[in-house]
Amino acid sequence: MRRILLPLALAALTSTMHAQTAPDPASTITALQAKKDVDLNLDPKSSFWKSASPVFIAADTMGKPAPYKTEVRARWTKDNLYLLYTAPYDELNLKPNPDTVNETNRLWNWDVAEAFIGYDYQNIRQYKELEVSPQGEWVDLNIDLDKKGNRDAIKWNSGYKVAAHIDKDKKIWYAAMKIPFSAIDNRPPASGQTLRIGLFRCAGTTANRLILSWQPTMSMTFHSPEHFGTLLLSSGKK
Repeated sequence: MRRILLPLALAALTSTMHAQTAPDPASTITALQAKKDVDLNLDPKSSFWKSASPVFIAADTMGKPAPYKTEVRARWTKDNLYLLYTAPYDELNLKPNPDTVNETNRLWNWDVAEAFIGYDYQNIRQYKELEVSPQGEWVDLNIDLDKKGNRDAIKWNSGYKVAAHIDKDKKIWYAAMKIPFSAIDNRPPASGQTLRIGLFRCAGTTANRLILSWQPTMSMTFHSPEHFGTLLLSSGKK
């Protein structure tokens, strides 16, 4: 019996050690805790966002520097995760006749900001994909890479909210997501907790298309979960 249980115990210990390993600061976005939930706010200088340290989507999926940096900030409450994108642009690629009420499938064919989020470190090929466009269109997907051609992915509904605005004078667009934690993690959120996250952006017209990634995926797709970074929930207290 001891010979049977020992490998199981070692596996459990390895799993625990992996989950508790301190994240690499270079591949970590820290979400600062907020006292209460708020309506979506697109101003990075507002009291809600300015205290959250940003990371930058500054290269394509192969690590080649992009012509501009997309800033991403994160905050969290006991119920929701908030993400804010500040995205400079040269020329927008927008879908005609945008629908901000109903889900827009294949939204990634136009300009869009994306977050891929997974909580299960033992099954990294399962995660959630959430997108928002400069026009406030959205799509959320339940990804399982082991189910090729999974047509049920789009049937999943996270219940998240989005907001977006284009500042044509500054040539910057802003987008925010308010994501229920119950949609992306089986655990209640707590300070010190980590999730796996990829932050991405599709930008530009067909002739100047950019496929941008916070952490290089080293492929021509965002769907390389082995290259995701870490989302760290922080109370802001030391």
